[in-house]
Amino acid sequence: MSLASQFTRDAGVDVPLICGPMYPCSNPELVAAASEAGALGVLQPMALTYVHGHEFRAGIRFMRELTSNPIGMNALIEASSSKYLDRMRQWIDVALEEGVRFFITSLGKPDWVVERVHAVGGVVYHDATERKWGQKGVGSGVDGLIAVNSRAGGHAGPKTPERLLEELGDLGVPVISAGGIGSPEAFAAALNMGYAGVQCGTRFIATTECTASDAYKQAIVQAGESDVVLTDRISGVPVAVLNTPYIKRVGTKAGPLARWMLRGGRTKHWMRAFYALRAGRQLKRSSERGDGERGVWGAGKSVADITDVLPAGEIVRRFEAAAERP
Repeated sequence: MSLASQFTRDAGVDVPLICGPMYPCSNPELVAAASEAGALGVLQPMALTYVHGHEFRAGIRFMRELTSNPIGMNALIEASSSKYLDRMRQWIDVALEEGVRFFITSLGKPDWVVERVHAVGGVVYHDATERKWGQKGVGSGVDGLIAVNSRAGGHAGPKTPERLLEELGDLGVPVISAGGIGSPEAFAAALNMGYAGVQCGTRFIATTECTASDAYKQAIVQAGESDVVLTDRISGVPVAVLNTPYIKRVGTKAGPLARWMLRGGRTKHWMRAFYALRAGRQLKRSSERGDGERGVWGAGKSVADITDVLPAGEIVRRFEAAAERP
């Protein structure tokens, strides 16, 4: 099978594989290692700055010291606050100045990102969990879609990979499968299904370059699909996580007051801002400490196929080899 696609041309990569942006796990060494191996590593700004302690521009330049291959950037653009959006605009401008040309937008309307990025010859792919979000992204001028399915870690969508491709496949742009792919065989199957590429998150946590705790990595290696649950106590909307002792103790449902506030117009934004601040601190501590008793560890259904901790480059090479087999 030829691995060339519109996505590989858009991203300037050899392998149609994205090391997906993850808070807090996208440390610059991991992002660079995926890109150096021929896939596309995508930086997550809050992980780069808040978690891993890099000034944003300096962090990009550090990755450039580790690889000369393309890297991408994730832009979460929900209008939760004007201060946050101002910071995101600044980050995008800095990334463009530093030569980043591939952007993945999440939440919000990406038209203003498209305008900025297209002006310098870059491309924008947009997260979509169902057809209406894909249509809004395409209507805003995005170049491709990241189809976040029900098997993804983090903020998973409601649809299966097959159903989501049916909903998004006729919108005239490349579609990337995101969720549930942890093995070379699953990667090849997604491409055979008709996806232009694959985005993996959980598989790249269980790598030698990822700075997540060994306990977190081993929990992924040892977990099965039934060990992944959805909780809305982290961000106010369902998030796929490992069912650690902490999650079992606190439960997976937000309290009645929180649910009421999340349904309101103005209170919804207040509550989401509170959740985001709390979740950011909690996820950072959990990743670093490796304490299952207090841990919140994001993961998708791909844990069922992850049986070892490998270098990121080895994962890329194994996926590439599987897809190239007749």
